[in-house]
Amino acid sequence: MLSCSDSHVQGKKRQKKGMSVSIEDGMAAPDFELPDADGETVRLSALRGHPVVVYFYPKDDTSGCTMEAKDFTCLAAAFKHAKAALLGVSPDSPESHRKFRTKYDLGVRLLADEDHGVAERYGVWVEKSMYGRTFMGVERATFLIDKSGKVARSWRKVRVPGHADEVLEAVRAMKG
Repeated sequence: MLSCSDSHVQGKKRQKKGMSVSIEDGMAAPDFELPDADGETVRLSALRGHPVVVYFYPKDDTSGCTMEAKDFTCLAAAFKHAKAALLGVSPDSPESHRKFRTKYDLGVRLLADEDHGVAERYGVWVEKSMYGRTFMGVERATFLIDKSGKVARSWRKVRVPGHADEVLEAVRAMKG
């Protein structure tokens, strides 16, 4: 069982080289339909009427992504109390998400963007560089979508420690 008092180790920082699409605060959030860890389809527009937190992360079961998922899980009840949906999105498969969720007892709904089409539409599928190798991947980012479907706030190049708390504060600060 996940202990929310566990200390976490900060993940490695990855460099962003550029992005072709940029979603700005105040813009309509691009709608999407993705399968979750159980194969159930989640459509963003079906969640209108309540705030939605969509956080993009690179890969299941890696240090930074695990720490982020655990942090959001520790605050899942508070997000629910604030009537906010919490969605984690990565290019991993539903099966990978199931294993990740089970291994760490995660309380976040994980969505599979296997063709990275949603990440591209949100401008978080970017060129990255690690160990002298250049490749395309997900930039860690979070979007807070208001009840009308607009991006109320976005966080780019997220540093995991304290991030989930900051997002929760932003959800609580939203008006009506």
